[in-house]
Amino acid sequence: MWDTSKDYRLLVAEKAVELMIRTLENAKFKGKWEKKKAIDTAKHIIPELQAMRYSYLDPKDLVNTPQMQGIKQKVGEIIEALGGGEWYKRFLGLADKDEREKVEEAIAKIKFAINTLTNLDKRLAFGKINDPVIGVDIKVGEVMSVGKHPNADKLLVCNVNIGERAITVVTNDLSVKEGDRVAVALLPPANLRGITSEGMFLGAGDGVLKDVQGEIGGLPKGIPLEALKETRNFVDAFLKS
Repeated sequence: MWDTSKDYRLLVAEKAVELMIRTLENAKFKGKWEKKKAIDTAKHIIPELQAMRYSYLDPKDLVNTPQMQGIKQKVGEIIEALGGGEWYKRFLGLADKDEREKVEEAIAKIKFAINTLTNLDKRLAFGKINDPVIGVDIKVGEVMSVGKHPNADKLLVCNVNIGERAITVVTNDLSVKEGDRVAVALLPPANLRGITSEGMFLGAGDGVLKDVQGEIGGLPKGIPLEALKETRNFVDAFLKS
């Protein structure tokens, strides 16, 4: 029997939904969207996740449960309530200059929750794994552009292709350059000196891993175990927050 009540995938998913609900409640997005519907739908995901957490089923068996299907359906309803597939582009386009930082951060938090829920079944399909890193997605990415952080000399702002989309990652490894193939942990977004970072590069020893094997958007291959240490720490901190 697997103790689903302590499964990191379900714990992170539930915490991500709580983050999304708070973000939606405080969001001041301009334009037409169904705020109440988005919030109410997100709240209805919590009982689905709790039913999975106390099912004590094998993680692989959770993949095809009615609860998992219900979560997928509700994520789609939230996206529709936000305005459809490119909801975030519209909100960013309508944001005033002085609002943009907060809007970007709110969008990143909602995207994190949506991604965490959308890929929950894929992480559950890995089976019985008792490790915080399984609670979030770790993907192979390609650095598409690198720029200096506008407010910090010792930080870089990277635009990273992770397959289905691009994300912003802020790093303190000043040797990262365009074309590097990196491993990215998709963590809860953090505002770092005015720029929202949507993930963290995995690194070991001399800094960020820059020649990671695997398909863009897929799982990295041959990652050193020590490279996962910081991801574990961030996931544990998120669950305790």
